[in-house]
Amino acid sequence: MKKWMIIWTALLLLFGCETKENKKDVIYVVATTGQIADLVKHVGGEYVHVEALMGPGVDPHLYKATQGDIQKLSQADIIFYNGLHLEGKLGEIFTKMSKTKKVVAVSEEIPKEKLIEIDGVYDPHIWFDLDLWSYAVQMVGDELSAMDPKHKQIYEERAEAYESQLMQLKEEAKKEMNAIPKKQRVLITAHDAFHYFGRAYDIEVLGLQGLSTDAEYGLKDVQELVDFIVDRNIQAVFVESSVSKKAIEAVVEGARQRGHHVSIGGELFSDALGREGTEEGTFIGMYRYNVKTIAQALKGE
Repeated sequence: MKKWMIIWTALLLLFGCETKENKKDVIYVVATTGQIADLVKHVGGEYVHVEALMGPGVDPHLYKATQGDIQKLSQADIIFYNGLHLEGKLGEIFTKMSKTKKVVAVSEEIPKEKLIEIDGVYDPHIWFDLDLWSYAVQMVGDELSAMDPKHKQIYEERAEAYESQLMQLKEEAKKEMNAIPKKQRVLITAHDAFHYFGRAYDIEVLGLQGLSTDAEYGLKDVQELVDFIVDRNIQAVFVESSVSKKAIEAVVEGARQRGHHVSIGGELFSDALGREGTEEGTFIGMYRYNVKTIAQALKGE
C-alpha cells in the first residue's frame, strides 16, 4: 500500500511539473476584441493561449469589465487592445495593469497621418483598412517575439503570411466594390464604423451615431439622415451585429412616411466578429461576408 502511495505521489509530481512546464512554453494572451484575438492566434499559433474579453455582438465602446475579466487580465502574460479609445471604459484598468505587465495597443505604431480624424478624435475602427491592420499584425509579431525569442522566426514568418492573406483579401474587396455603380456607392449604418472601409474602396459613408455608440442621437439626426436618403434615392441601409437595430429601423420608417421605400440591406459586423465556428467568426471571414453583403445590397441584387 505504501509502495503504491509513493508511486502515485511521484506520478502527480511528474505530471504536475510537466503541466507547469507546458504552461511556461505557452504565452497566455488576453485580447479585448475578437478581431485582435483572431490576429494573435494566426501569428502565435500553438505558442499562445488566447482569450477575448468581448464575444459576438458585444459593443466595445460601451463594454465594462466584469470581475472575471479582471481576473483574466491579472493572470495574462500580455494584454492586447485596440486603442484610440475604442475600449473607452477600460482605459483606467489598462493603465493600472501596465504597471505590472505588458499592455499593448495594436494601433500604437500606425502613423497619425494615416488615421482618420473626425471632430478632433481619431477613428478607432482601423481593422476596416487592411493596410492599417497590417501594422497591428507587425505589432503583435514583434511583441510575441520579444516575449518568446526562441520562436521569433516563426512569429515573423506567420505575420508575413497573414499580411499576404490580408492583401489578397483587399484585392477581392476592391473587385467587389468596383462592380457597384458609382452613384450607388453609399453605405449607411447605425454608427460611424466604416469610414476606413469607405476610404479604402471609394464609398461614401454615413452613420446615424458618431464614432462611438456612446454618442447619443436625436430626432434631428434621424430626420437629417432621412432627408439624405430621400434626396439621394438610397435603396438600402444596414444594421450592425453589435448595435441595436432600433435606430436604423426609425430611419427606414421615417423614409416610408415620406413615400420612399428603403430596405435593410443586411446585418454587418462592425465592432465584433460572428459566432465562433462560423466563417464570420474569423476576421477574414467577417470581412469577406461584409463585402459581399454590401455589394449585393448596393447593386440591388
